[in-house]
Amino acid sequence: MSATVLDWALVAAQVLLALAMVCAVFRLARGPRAQDRVIGLDTLYVNAMLLLLTFGIRTGSSLYFEAALAIALLGFVATVALAKFLMRGEVIE
Repeated sequence: MSATVLDWALVAAQVLLALAMVCAVFRLARGPRAQDRVIGLDTLYVNAMLLLLTFGIRTGSSLYFEAALAIALLGFVATVALAKFLMRGEVIE
């Protein structure tokens, strides 16, 4: 019974994460300011990372965990670079 509950919970989490990704894409496309678009991108990569983690839990493959780690690192660097660009107008000084 606990395996069934885990499967249903993972499916529900994946559906809700996909819905959250749709909302983030909407904010990314329609954001009135650049800051809103950066927040949408940040939310999008976090949701994509979590979706990969749920796929990894469901399949038992470590490849999904490594891909989620790479997305987290690249997403963090992209968010910091975009924030610095919005504050100063340049990324590299």
